[in-house]
Amino acid sequence: MAGIEKETGIAVWRQISQALHQDISAGGYKPGEKIPTEAMLSERFGVNRHTVRRAISDLVDRELVRVEQGRGTFVAEDIVEFVVGERTRFTELLAAQQRTPGTQLIRAMEIPAEELVAENLKLRAGTKVVLIERLGEADGRPISIGSHYFPSRRVPGLIAAFEKRKSITKALADISISDYVRLSTRVRSRRATAEEAQLLKISTATPVLETLSINCDSAGKRIEFGVSRFASNRVELRFDT
Repeated sequence: MAGIEKETGIAVWRQISQALHQDISAGGYKPGEKIPTEAMLSERFGVNRHTVRRAISDLVDRELVRVEQGRGTFVAEDIVEFVVGERTRFTELLAAQQRTPGTQLIRAMEIPAEELVAENLKLRAGTKVVLIERLGEADGRPISIGSHYFPSRRVPGLIAAFEKRKSITKALADISISDYVRLSTRVRSRRATAEEAQLLKISTATPVLETLSINCDSAGKRIEFGVSRFASNRVELRFDT
């Protein structure tokens, strides 16, 4: 029965768990890939679904798979450590972990500041701000959506510089803002919206870690308010003090 021996003294559910672990380790199921359903595994191993469910629970406890309600069981993905410190730079953080960073521009435009943005940049609501929104990737996998807001009067030419440089840090340097540091970061967890789920390639049932951050220039003036949404099944946040 597919390598399952009921007279070995080893619980059948544990043998199934070990067999699936071997399948994952051998690359039979890739990170993020859905494994067969309980019904299919029951047929494969010749056992009832309760036994399969116990085996899957063991894999979940060992963080080898994750269960998404209504969608199935998926192989756990490699976790990216995102360090939040005085100078938080997406590309540099990933490169330091020997990962390949990537970004895709979602939109770059000037818009009137909504109340949340205005409050965090100490502006009046409706004041013009530059929005740069992008999808962040690590090794080709989407991990974050970042919405970056800048007071328009402080950053003339930023959109053109960003379109040329593809980097916020380099674009700011091009318009004479050579450095900026983190003033504060807040974190909250919530379910992904349909748009976020589509961009991050996750289920709407998967939580996102949302950070709200403020960066200041060398004079201590607020230069950026950022809202980032991280796929919680691919990223963990670490705060350096």
